[in-house]
Amino acid sequence: MSIALLFKMAAVGILVTILSQILKNSGREEYSFFVGLGGLILILTWLVPYISGLFDTVEALFQL
Repeated sequence: MSIALLFKMAAVGILVTILSQILKNSGREEYSFFVGLGGLILILTWLVPYISGLFDTVEALFQL
C-alpha cells in the first residue's frame, strides 16, 4: 500500500467531514448522510484490490 493512497483517504475524510458539517448546519441531515455514505463507498472501492491481494496471499500461504 502506498503512502499516496493514505493521503487520498485522508483527503476524502476531511472533505466529507467538512461537507457533512455544512449540510447539517443548513438543516439537510439526509444529504449529510449520503455524503458520508458516498465517501465510505469511494474509499472501500480503493481498498478492494488490496483486500483481494491479502486473501490471495493468505490462501497461497496456507495452500487452501
